[in-house]
Amino acid sequence: MTEVGGLPPRLLSRLAPWTWSRTARRRGFQALVALSVLPLAPITWAWLTSAAHRVTAEPGTRWTASVPAMPAALVLGAGVMGDRPSAMLRTRLDIAADLYRAGRVRVLLLSGDNSRKSYDEPTVMRDYLVSRGVPRERIVLDYAGFDTWDSCVRAKEIFGASRLVVVTQVFHLPRAVALCRTAGLDAFGVGDDSSHDWPMETVAYAMREFPAAAKGLLDGLVLRSSPRFLGRREVTLDRALAR
Repeated sequence: MTEVGGLPPRLLSRLAPWTWSRTARRRGFQALVALSVLPLAPITWAWLTSAAHRVTAEPGTRWTASVPAMPAALVLGAGVMGDRPSAMLRTRLDIAADLYRAGRVRVLLLSGDNSRKSYDEPTVMRDYLVSRGVPRERIVLDYAGFDTWDSCVRAKEIFGASRLVVVTQVFHLPRAVALCRTAGLDAFGVGDDSSHDWPMETVAYAMREFPAAAKGLLDGLVLRSSPRFLGRREVTLDRALAR
């Protein structure tokens, strides 16, 4: 017998599963099962943690009645093009406006990326909402919401929130709610079912939730990571709620 891949025949014969003992085969099978289940653990954690704390904003239904009244809504950024929000971000903002008009929340906390001067998600989000009739004084901006964990931690530590409604898409909702609750917030989530309008994009984003959930679990439960920017306590949310 000749070498295969640089491995001697004797070593190859030992690696062949059919040469293993029954105990070794059983342990090998258990290891394979563990390796196949491991990638599902973070997404399962997100789903179970958020299961009783989220609802889908289905058009034509009274979904707002299922949302508990909270002081604020945390609207997570989702990309802007110049001075216009992306299509998915518009749906998040429309949901937030509906929550405000229905009296389910009193203030909207808009959390997004403003890491460079030419890109300003929170300001674009605010301008869109103001153009839809939401009073400017009922809007608070977080310019350092670079990812979901950062937005949740900053909502609590920087803006002093304790109870809020998280607004995003359905594919992102379990992770967003789970991370906000892990950050110490009494959080309930509302999501837009983007699969109606953007089926292919939704599938792509949903697949990204597997690694994102793993990162979120590490940030929230294992490492207790600090946001990229924490900074001093702000009172803008307190002032908006006091109006």
